[in-house]
Amino acid sequence: MALSHQPPAPAQIDPAEAHRLAAAGEAVLLDVREPAEYVEVHAPDAVLVPLGRLGTYDGFDGPREPGDEGPLVLALCRSGNRSKVATDLLNARGVRTVNVVGGMRAWLEAGLPSHQGTCSHGAAI
Repeated sequence: MALSHQPPAPAQIDPAEAHRLAAAGEAVLLDVREPAEYVEVHAPDAVLVPLGRLGTYDGFDGPREPGDEGPLVLALCRSGNRSKVATDLLNARGVRTVNVVGGMRAWLEAGLPSHQGTCSHGAAI
């Protein structure tokens, strides 16, 4: 049997737990979709940083001091594919990031709160 040297899969979280953590202020919800998708529907308090701009975005820092884990970032997209890429990218930069499984599709299917249009509670770059 051959051994695979694949990197470990990124940590994942279901939408209900992601909503709980974000609502409690224990994590930052990061929406990596495009602005038009965000305006159509997004999670409350989600910060919009499209995946194509994430490589140059410095709003999330990794640990600052020994023992400091930095913020927990919950990456969210439409179906979970772009957020997985974002999770890999941010974790490589030292930012603790977890992929929200199923993205906004699963979020909406779970009946979790959502907003349409621009949102004064969220932010966008």
